[in-house]
Amino acid sequence: MATLEKHLQALLKKFCRTISTVDSHPSDVRPLQVLEDTLSYLLNLLDSSEHPFEVLHDFIFDRTRSIRQDLGMQNIVNDRVIYMYEEMVKFHITSHHKLSRCSSNSDISPLHHLNMEQLSKCLLSIYELYNANRESGPCNVNEAYFRSFYLLLQLGSNSHSTGESLSLWLRRLPTPIIKSKEMSFARRILRFFRIGNYKQFLSFTAAEASFLQYCLLEPSIYEVRILAVSCINNGGYKLFPYPLQDLSKLLLMQESDVESFCYSCGLEISTDEAGNKFLPTKQTSFSRPKVRFPYYSLLGCERLTQRIHESQLIETEEMRNIQLKCNKGM
Repeated sequence: MATLEKHLQALLKKFCRTISTVDSHPSDVRPLQVLEDTLSYLLNLLDSSEHPFEVLHDFIFDRTRSIRQDLGMQNIVNDRVIYMYEEMVKFHITSHHKLSRCSSNSDISPLHHLNMEQLSKCLLSIYELYNANRESGPCNVNEAYFRSFYLLLQLGSNSHSTGESLSLWLRRLPTPIIKSKEMSFARRILRFFRIGNYKQFLSFTAAEASFLQYCLLEPSIYEVRILAVSCINNGGYKLFPYPLQDLSKLLLMQESDVESFCYSCGLEISTDEAGNKFLPTKQTSFSRPKVRFPYYSLLGCERLTQRIHESQLIETEEMRNIQLKCNKGM
């Protein structure tokens, strides 16, 4: 029993910030097959209901950093390593989604920040692997999809950037990647966000986003809904209050949630004799919610619930076409 426990500790070793290739012994670095098995074991823990998600996340978060450390020390570039990084990126993105719902724990905010920090580092690593892999072999079928995540992280004041301009970053990508469905979606969403087109932003997200893209967009959906309510309040006619039913359709929210959302923005709701509810406009009491409001679902995104626990990426026909084009000299 003691031998088994020691073996598990070796497989699931903690992240060590000070370790280096000079200080480490070859026997301390786990080979690729062991790292693959370890990652598979860790990700399977996410299906457990024995512990709260934030507890599971903290454990997996640390051990996946250790896996990335061992991979980096061996400097391996192949499809197996790329797949492992893709799985770790997916872990951080779904954690971004789940941690925002752990409202019972006041210590979630630091976890959320650290998770996003490691997501950014994972993406930088996987992009380096994609670039290296493209020089010596075929274009990876999932590259366009994972490149789209970087664009979606540029929305809002808490954007996560590599330091270079977005236009320069885009110019470095092969044309088939730029023109892919995944990147076209991300670029349109970024444009809608920047020009404040809240109607197109919400409807296009509901219609086209994948589950992982939706997870990254949730904070921006929240921001865009605040913008929409602010614009309607400031731009409406005082004598013609805005029907809450119409606001529900615009924000793609349940009407009861819209009412709560308006209250959180400091706005009052009126009701007519027939029981219909309205948002009186030109209210001077509007303010941004002081406390982050719960993330409400986006109506029209019901199709995504079937893919929340997806374990593998589906290679679409377009992804295969991108791969073929890249292999022909891009």
